[in-house]
Amino acid sequence: MRLTCSLAVAAISVLTPAAAFATNGYFSNGYGTISKGMAGAGSALSQDSIAAATNPAGMAFIGNRIDGGFEVFSPRREYSVEGNPAAPGNTFPLAPGTYESSKNGFVIPHVGFNRELSDTMAFGVSVFANGGMNTDYQGGNGGPFYAGRTGVNLEQLFIAPTWSWEFSDDQAIGISPVIAYQRFEAEGLQSFAPFSSDATALSNNGTDDAWGYGYQIGWQGEITDTLRGGVSWRNILEMGEFDKYRGLFAEQGDFDIPQMFNAGIAWSGIQDHWLLLDIQHIRYSEINSVGNPLIPNLQTAQLGDDNGAGFGWDDMTIVKLGWQWQQTPGHAWRAGVSYGENPISDEDVLFNILAPGIQEWHFTGGFTHTFSDELALSAMAFYSPAKEVSGPNPLAPNQTINLEMYQVGVSASLGWTF
Repeated sequence: MRLTCSLAVAAISVLTPAAAFATNGYFSNGYGTISKGMAGAGSALSQDSIAAATNPAGMAFIGNRIDGGFEVFSPRREYSVEGNPAAPGNTFPLAPGTYESSKNGFVIPHVGFNRELSDTMAFGVSVFANGGMNTDYQGGNGGPFYAGRTGVNLEQLFIAPTWSWEFSDDQAIGISPVIAYQRFEAEGLQSFAPFSSDATALSNNGTDDAWGYGYQIGWQGEITDTLRGGVSWRNILEMGEFDKYRGLFAEQGDFDIPQMFNAGIAWSGIQDHWLLLDIQHIRYSEINSVGNPLIPNLQTAQLGDDNGAGFGWDDMTIVKLGWQWQQTPGHAWRAGVSYGENPISDEDVLFNILAPGIQEWHFTGGFTHTFSDELALSAMAFYSPAKEVSGPNPLAPNQTINLEMYQVGVSASLGWTF
């Protein structure tokens, strides 16, 4: 327990005050430098003590080790508006032009520990983070919604103590009670006060935070001599409410974290090579504050009500393909590509000026270099090409809103075996 608390404090202490968008909606495209070097694949092949973030059962196969590292992440986000704001029928027009979100560089940490308790059981702790729904638009032309500087910031930290059991030769199950912490801030949304159930808890109330809990379970094991498999499921993480923003988020400030499924295979039929295929499914639509559409909900309920408007995000299914080549006993190369259709439809672009989680393709590469029997350095880089989503302003039908973002990032971590 002392180790768990120490890891949590260390992770919280380095979680920057303005984390960034992760890449599949607001979830990261992978956790840990090794997995991210293969576009987040790893449900069937675990290699470090961050593995519980993807599949807790994988902790049974990694031995005694400690891992820690950071990702430096740069999302470039902008929106543009076309159309006359003074046209008849407009109830909430926006100022035409193109506007970029500032604060384009962020640091996201991860740290993990695993220890074998016996020949068949292990205990570990994985600490990892999501950025999420971060934007910061300056107040030029009154700001996006005529209330000055505007943006939101959501950060999420996960602490996953994990017990894993190799119940048969190369067959394991694992379970992680997941402790979640998140914090949120919004500013520049005062113009939505007529739509809110509590205008005093809508915007510009500083940072609010909440703790929550859930669990993740998984299986990983050998199918044939050259094929491994793995599956995992994490339930909805029940979070405390953001009371300072109960007039913004549906269900009086509720912002639970959606359930997630992972499944994958890993094939080693070519000497010194692994090919990985993962499928991940994230159920954003089950969380009202995220999945409720803007229209018609804004017309039938107030912001903050149970059926209040949200961001209109759909569920995401992401396919990840990874490759690893053990060039020498001390050096491995990795590459990966993933695709998932973005969760934002063209009908929901207005509110998603604040949260343009629209990325679809991700291309990654990485390596691990072993310096000794105990110490190894892993690194990776990724690129997510520009994606655009365009649609009408539902409160000013003659206007068109275009969202655009691309992303780049690098990560490095040290692994220590003992």
